[in-house]
Amino acid sequence: MIHLPHDDNTCGWYNALPKQPKQALLTGAQKADYVVLGAGFAGLAMARRLAEHAPNARIALIDAQRIGQGASGRNSGFVIDLPHKFSLEHPDPAHKQRLLSLNRFAIDQLASLVAKYNIDCQWSAAGKYQGAVGARGEAYLDHFEHLMTDLGEPFEHVTGTDLAKVLGTNYYSRAIYTPGGYLVQPAALACGLGANLPKNIEVFEHSPIVRLEKEQGGWLLQGEHGSIKTPKLLLGTSIFTREFGFLKNRLLPVMTFASWTRPLTDKEMQQYTGLLDWGLTPADHAGTTLRMTADRRIIIRNTYQHVAKYGNSISDKLRQEIQNDHRKVFLARYPQLVDVPFTHSWGGTYAISRNFTNFFGQLDDGVFASACDNGVGVAWGTVSGTLLADYVMGATSQSLDDIQQVTGMPSLNPPEPLLGLGVKSRIKLAKWQSRTEI
Repeated sequence: MIHLPHDDNTCGWYNALPKQPKQALLTGAQKADYVVLGAGFAGLAMARRLAEHAPNARIALIDAQRIGQGASGRNSGFVIDLPHKFSLEHPDPAHKQRLLSLNRFAIDQLASLVAKYNIDCQWSAAGKYQGAVGARGEAYLDHFEHLMTDLGEPFEHVTGTDLAKVLGTNYYSRAIYTPGGYLVQPAALACGLGANLPKNIEVFEHSPIVRLEKEQGGWLLQGEHGSIKTPKLLLGTSIFTREFGFLKNRLLPVMTFASWTRPLTDKEMQQYTGLLDWGLTPADHAGTTLRMTADRRIIIRNTYQHVAKYGNSISDKLRQEIQNDHRKVFLARYPQLVDVPFTHSWGGTYAISRNFTNFFGQLDDGVFASACDNGVGVAWGTVSGTLLADYVMGATSQSLDDIQQVTGMPSLNPPEPLLGLGVKSRIKLAKWQSRTEI
């Protein structure tokens, strides 16, 4: 039994978009030179790069949902150049520099595509704030400053009234600003990239693959209404990679949840007093992510859950509980905006590994994957997808060498039910320890 993506229709990012033109369904018995499964940031990058290498090949890009409806359209919209918090702890400076170079490779690529195709996605070189609320957050922020100094990257301290002028709240004691990150409307970016693919890429949406079979000369992907055979299969399927028998017991599905407001009115903007278009991540990783979008919406993101049935939508009851928690967080920061409602609350699933290692490379004869983004999907999906296509096509580059140096095999997980109990306990403990920062 394959768990398939069945994300609900409550994602604010996707619902804010104009109606998207539908792509074809996978029907009949078809063949392609290359098949890319999963049309998130990784899959979109894989397909585009394959088409650049082989402009006369038939390339099929298949997704179980619409482009932008899955995890790629459900994140907080940060495109981060720095290594992730856990990667910053790596003892090898060269490892961190490789990650930094790869993330900037992705940012440059995305910036070029946004400009080339005039993609309306609120793409912004806004940088990023990392904020602390109290003593626990301050200690993490001090450690972050030490790591940034060792990395040799620029940063600025922002405190007191200067920070309040940006955020519109004095809830945070201080923050560190790093200038290299970008902000984006993630669903708009995914849809814009999907609408401007090379001509030899055929996109199939609402076409879940329910079975994968190895045959002579390639692989047969069986869908609900048709099938497609290919000698080369590239997987951009994140947590769903394990549904096809690969990386089993090595990936952990985690959901995070967000709520956002409607756009603030002119009067509410006067009450808010802060700036537009900024993003803040918590110094304590279990704290709250906060964003003010370019179109005046405030986003609250926190609440982590390990989910066994990650292909399913969450219940209305759980959604309401999460939204109530988000409401408390929102009002603690913006009591002056008590009359501003949330319009959407949504969750998104991503894959992590116990050793915080990304998989990149070959899984079987003719099967390749980039899997396990560990929560930094926009940049990592873009660069890993691009370079996986290079790898498949036999290209060479410093970036390809770098990504092979920093990836590996995600470690094995304990068996269920021990895994689920352990992860849930860790999440609850982290939430309790970080309660002053949420």
